[in-house]
Amino acid sequence: MNANIELPELRSVTALYGVGSALADKLAQLGIHTIQDVLFHLPFRYEDRTQTIPIGELQAGVRAAIEGDIELSEVSFRRRRQLLCRISDGTGWLTLRFFHFSNAQQTQLSRGTRLRCFGEVRSTTNGLEIVHPEYRRIIGNNIAVDTGDTLTPVYSATEGVQQTRLRQLTTNALQTLKNKSQHAIRDWLPNELLPDKQWPNLQTALEYVHRPPPDASIDLLTKGLHPAQRRLAFEELLAQQLSLRALRQDIQRDNSWSLTNGKDLLEQFLHSLPFKLTRAQARVWNDIEHDLAQPYPMLRLVQGDVGSGKTIVAALAAIKAVACGMQAAVMAPTELLAEQHARNFMQWMQPLNIEVALLTGKHSGAARDRLMQGLHNGTTGIVIGTHALFQSDVRFAKLALAIIDEQHRFGVHQRLLLREKGMQENCYPHQLIMTATPIPRTLAMTAYADLDVSVIDELPPGRTPVQTVVLPDGRRDSVVQRVHEACKQQHQVYWVCPLIEESELLSAQAAEDTYAKLSVALPDLRVLLLHGRMNAKQKDATMMQFKQHQADVLVATTVIEVGVDVPNASVMVIENAERMGLAQLHQLRGRVGRGSAHSSCVLLFQYPLSDIAKQRLHIMRETSDGFEIARRDLELRGPGELLGTKQTGLAQLRVADLMRDSDLLPAVQQAAEQLLKSSPDIVAALLKRWIGHGERFGKV
Repeated sequence: MNANIELPELRSVTALYGVGSALADKLAQLGIHTIQDVLFHLPFRYEDRTQTIPIGELQAGVRAAIEGDIELSEVSFRRRRQLLCRISDGTGWLTLRFFHFSNAQQTQLSRGTRLRCFGEVRSTTNGLEIVHPEYRRIIGNNIAVDTGDTLTPVYSATEGVQQTRLRQLTTNALQTLKNKSQHAIRDWLPNELLPDKQWPNLQTALEYVHRPPPDASIDLLTKGLHPAQRRLAFEELLAQQLSLRALRQDIQRDNSWSLTNGKDLLEQFLHSLPFKLTRAQARVWNDIEHDLAQPYPMLRLVQGDVGSGKTIVAALAAIKAVACGMQAAVMAPTELLAEQHARNFMQWMQPLNIEVALLTGKHSGAARDRLMQGLHNGTTGIVIGTHALFQSDVRFAKLALAIIDEQHRFGVHQRLLLREKGMQENCYPHQLIMTATPIPRTLAMTAYADLDVSVIDELPPGRTPVQTVVLPDGRRDSVVQRVHEACKQQHQVYWVCPLIEESELLSAQAAEDTYAKLSVALPDLRVLLLHGRMNAKQKDATMMQFKQHQADVLVATTVIEVGVDVPNASVMVIENAERMGLAQLHQLRGRVGRGSAHSSCVLLFQYPLSDIAKQRLHIMRETSDGFEIARRDLELRGPGELLGTKQTGLAQLRVADLMRDSDLLPAVQQAAEQLLKSSPDIVAALLKRWIGHGERFGKV
């Protein structure tokens, strides 16, 4: 079966009736270029429009179908031209508002016309209204309904391509391919690869999800558990797995430098440390050292909970690169974290005579020129920086290793730039990617199939468990007293607020306001303020004061979420904890418990609490295991938000759900291995269908 033969579904979308170049350009914004793309632009939800609701029973915020007669139709020129139609069904009335309308529409929507409409009901000072409803005119007892189905599909849309047009295109695509003498659309998967032999074939599955029949199970479709959806989800997960596995093979065809020297320098570094590596750190370092010795680029993800010691492992890798006459770059998402990494690396590397430089946006003039010269001529062995590393004038003598910290915070294009910047002599740099946001195994085996994954699953000795307390904002006075007691025992306290200054939109406590109040409430303590609007020099000075115990309490925004290390800090207070995600709360909590003192984290919240907020606070109180928190976070938020999916460069899942469909993953992996070994044509066809050009980003 050749994937390259001309297939009906691979024709341009302009082959469909009514699609000209202008509409094709708009469809391209949705990733729709071919007839196949139309068919695989799948509904993300369904709406039941068969039951109309009396207008008198409508409530704002609901999406509903109504039926009634137009009592009044007029064009208004208030602020902008708009068509207003008042529709009534005897139980009440509402306004239909159109900002974009033609003369023909204006004529159609005249007084006395009976309509069936669907849209979101909004409340205004003039009563209820629906803006740009979907509608059909009723002539006699007949109504032209969109599909005639029990459920109406809802698709991702874009400006100029509304739901009605997308449904028409889907109908045309299904009909066009049905009229062909060949199969409507090629089913590339052999039946023996499917985990459930009772699933419908591809053609039937597509028709079902686009146009559910009158007897469709609303419950199954809404939950995404219908066999037709499962069949499509399996193929989508398989395509994603194939994309990543193919990229892994592709990466291993690239060249890189084989880094095998440096044993003496590494031993000197390890002997200089006041502690021994944990078993987990040693195991992960062995993985990395093995990868660095290969003649193709390492692409390894190191996961480790907050405080597990990922930075030491990164330092070992950097030393290995320098010992082989090469350079290493460490990229951090914030200046604060970059500066802390730089201080640690400079302290560690000085006895080894390895020059370390820090490059952030604040560097300029002669100092920056000297730094650039050091990188270009190779005298600087290790550079630590932020996005500034991507600037065009940053040139390396021989970059052999790129270390990316908190990788989900960087856009995929930025990581690609660093990879390309290091390409010399037809060799690409090795990449070590680190995250303190543990990824559940279910997600890692799917989203990171192109990476080798190592886990530091052991905390260094001396880390004390952090007790977590959840309190309403009304208990603030008792928390202030607790802070006072901790500071009198020579400990330090973080007090974190989500906003810099008061907002009329959010009731969140502002850092500046809290700083002022705590300064008054704790007159005998030294209170500092740290937030993102301070310049780099101010932030660095403030953080250094706190680290050197020249202050007792640091009031800060979430700028301190990642990487800040002050062993003497034993209390973390987090305002408006109900507004934060689990991963962020866990990161903040990880700032304490780094010394020998008993440590605690106080989560202050304000009523009312949403169900998800209640669950988050309960989970934080229940466990401090980063991997368990990540698993629960995945359940609550979904994989997209947890991974920063829009930044991964991987295709967005259209029908599959990693949590719901996790039981399919073993069969997906098995099928991927089989197809990669024996059926390259099928692999190419599935990638074209589901991934398009997204896989080009996978090398980062």
